[in-house]
Amino acid sequence: MSPALKPTLRGRHFVRALWRLCRIYWTSRDAARGALLLLGAVFFEFATVYASLLIAESQRHVVEDLEHRQAADFVMAAAVYVGFLLLLVVVSAYRIYVRQVLEVRWRRDLTAHYVDRWIGPRAYGQSQLHPNLDNPDQRIAEDIRDFVASALGLALSLLAAVATLVSFGGVLWQLSSDWRIPLNGSLLHVPGLLFWVALVAAVISITVTQLVGRRLVPINYDRLRFEADFRYGLVRFRDHVKEVALSRGDAVERRSAAERFQHVYDVFLQLIRAERNLSLVTGGVGQLSGLLPLLLAMPAYFGGLLTLGMILQARVSYDQVSGALSWFVNAYREIARWRANVERLAAFADVMDDTETAFTKAGIQITPDGGNVLRLTDLRLEAPIGQTIVENVNAAVRTGERVALVGPLGKGKSTLFRAIAGIWPFGGGHIERPPVERMHFVPQRPYLPIGSLRAVVSYPAPVGTFTDEKIHEVLSALGVAELGERLDDEEPWDYALSGHEQQILAMARVLLHEPEWVLLDDATSGLGEAAERRIYEVLVERLPRSTVISLGAHAAVMDLLPRRWTLAPRGDGTVTLDAA
Repeated sequence: MSPALKPTLRGRHFVRALWRLCRIYWTSRDAARGALLLLGAVFFEFATVYASLLIAESQRHVVEDLEHRQAADFVMAAAVYVGFLLLLVVVSAYRIYVRQVLEVRWRRDLTAHYVDRWIGPRAYGQSQLHPNLDNPDQRIAEDIRDFVASALGLALSLLAAVATLVSFGGVLWQLSSDWRIPLNGSLLHVPGLLFWVALVAAVISITVTQLVGRRLVPINYDRLRFEADFRYGLVRFRDHVKEVALSRGDAVERRSAAERFQHVYDVFLQLIRAERNLSLVTGGVGQLSGLLPLLLAMPAYFGGLLTLGMILQARVSYDQVSGALSWFVNAYREIARWRANVERLAAFADVMDDTETAFTKAGIQITPDGGNVLRLTDLRLEAPIGQTIVENVNAAVRTGERVALVGPLGKGKSTLFRAIAGIWPFGGGHIERPPVERMHFVPQRPYLPIGSLRAVVSYPAPVGTFTDEKIHEVLSALGVAELGERLDDEEPWDYALSGHEQQILAMARVLLHEPEWVLLDDATSGLGEAAERRIYEVLVERLPRSTVISLGAHAAVMDLLPRRWTLAPRGDGTVTLDAA
């Protein structure tokens, strides 16, 4: 496992990354709808604060009427109090509802943006340029979800804290405007005493919280990464359980899983220790702060300046003001997690930007040819780090020709296919090719999507593009007619089908799509010579006008591929192409 990545965004760099994430949605077509929802969310935040203010006032009247034994007034005050409670319930419910609607819409658009950029022809180049980028799937599925939820939650809760501070702060100032505190035999008068006490307590709490809790940001960053690495390792084992079992690699996989979880365990211990320290500080400050209004109110109460109802109102107001001033303290853990989300999403965006730049400035220039030729001119293939793999490639093939690409293992044959496909930008020279829509590339291990077998064999065309009769005919021609009886079945086909059957399904896709250009990258390596011969005979028979370029074909089919492209090593360690 590569070393833990630490967050690096600070100051204006963090603000720039945050704005970049926010503007994706707030400049989209859904932004107007989102703005209306945001206004609604703000309205219900204010309404919740106002309802809480009314409840505090009504509580005071209830207690005072009870203290004075005024039964009729007490009943009326209690009824008003219950009414305000019901109002708070309604506005609180809609406050959450409107926020969640906005949250899911924002998440939908932000997810679509990242998915569109990640899932595309340049994803393979990205994996080569940035092999250490961890868990892009988690960044899209979880970091976006948490970023949006925290962005809205923190922003709206901060707004509510400001509204609470203004409204309850006024009440607190008014209630404690005439309080006098005994000091050295005299009474000290401090206008708005409780407000100032709450302010000083909040400043102390924020300062101490920042000092104690600042380690939470890098710890949360690492926690997200290690959790995702552990989960990915388990998923990878599930996807290769047969290969592991046949290789008797159970002990190695258990050891690897234990090592990955040890990282999770260690960082989680760091997290709970840091949160313990933070809880000790915030809990102690919070409990002490809760006693202050009662201690400070006693002289005023015993002096006849306050009623029990006013003390209750002062306590509630003090708690509200103290909570508003301590917003940063209470939100610190979520802020730490949110900063980690921002950093991971920003890093992912930077990686995709780098990939975009690499392809835009690619040394290999690809131009579509309106005719019927694939031409390689002075082509040079390089590794992402710049090391030359193949150079001085000059070759051409026209419609209807059939070519076998041969050469030693590991000398650039598959890389040449990837360059022709447009997913390998590293190198130089020129590729002139037909439009990619007319070409069909078949890898050694075909991708089998989740869904029915009909969807698998039709891929990448949508289900329904080909009739069942056509699919049955093609499968029968390839010698796997029995698979036609399972078109409606939905299974994990990577496990349900043998490697032999998977490669035949990939060739069935070729026959169904009838492309003009077929490029096979070890696409029949898992078949015996007789089965491979039959596949190529069916391919030539059914697609007589299609160009076929095959890598890794066995000797049994070489007579069906009369032309040769030979990759030949040179003395300097590079490889060149001899086209015949």
